[in-house]
Amino acid sequence: REQLEETPQPAPRRIFQERRRITGLPLYFQGYLSVRHSRCQEFRVYWTELRGTMLFFYDDKKAPTYSQKLDISALTSATNVHPDENGSARFILMLSNGELELKANDCECRKEWKGFILTVTKLSVPPDESLLPGQLTRMHEVLEKEKKRRITFNDCSSASLSRKSPPSSMLTPMPECFYAVSRQEAIEMLEKNASCGNLILRPGSDSKNYAVTIRHELDAPHLKHYKVISKGTSYIIELERRVTLPSLQDVVNYFVTQTRGNLKPFVIQTC
Repeated sequence: REQLEETPQPAPRRIFQERRRITGLPLYFQGYLSVRHSRCQEFRVYWTELRGTMLFFYDDKKAPTYSQKLDISALTSATNVHPDENGSARFILMLSNGELELKANDCECRKEWKGFILTVTKLSVPPDESLLPGQLTRMHEVLEKEKKRRITFNDCSSASLSRKSPPSSMLTPMPECFYAVSRQEAIEMLEKNASCGNLILRPGSDSKNYAVTIRHELDAPHLKHYKVISKGTSYIIELERRVTLPSLQDVVNYFVTQTRGNLKPFVIQTC
């Protein structure tokens, strides 16, 4: 009974759909993972989703927006670490820009996480004799989905090259300067980390739309907030004269371009 109660349950359908809309990627696997970057001493627990070749980390299982994301497409290896004294199973992802240590609930969960991660990054199901028939079947299904996704993505990319204005792709992830923070938290991030940039994209106060928070260094620091309305497949910036754009990345690019680079997307590595 205790085992069943600890089994992670999927997010409600509304949240699942919102996450898919925000990430633009199909969900392959999910569950709790403890995460530790190479420069950090402590693990931090996240509800984690594997979508395409991206890992999305959520502070809460029911949060519609992620707090961190990690591109694992350039994965070099996934190596087991012996279980610690609490019985939790750890493994390390070696990436081109460093390593990430992950800790699953148990060795069985670690085996599944590793299997799905290797399947989507290497485009082949790992030859692990300890995998159960049901797990292998699911990994083969994910493999076929990922192959089709990449074909679709490549087709969209090729088609966009022949157009003057490349269309927004549903496969495009959120801009790097997106953070699931409140207005006040965004202000604090910009004030405390001026060298990281001065533009943050964040969820709107109604959780359905978005907002842009910027910090200008004029005679004195100047903060401004702009509402970004999600309408169909477009995004509308609430300015004196409304600006409609096809993607959130285009929204960020608009602010950067209009200020001739004075605004820079806020990007910071957090533990």
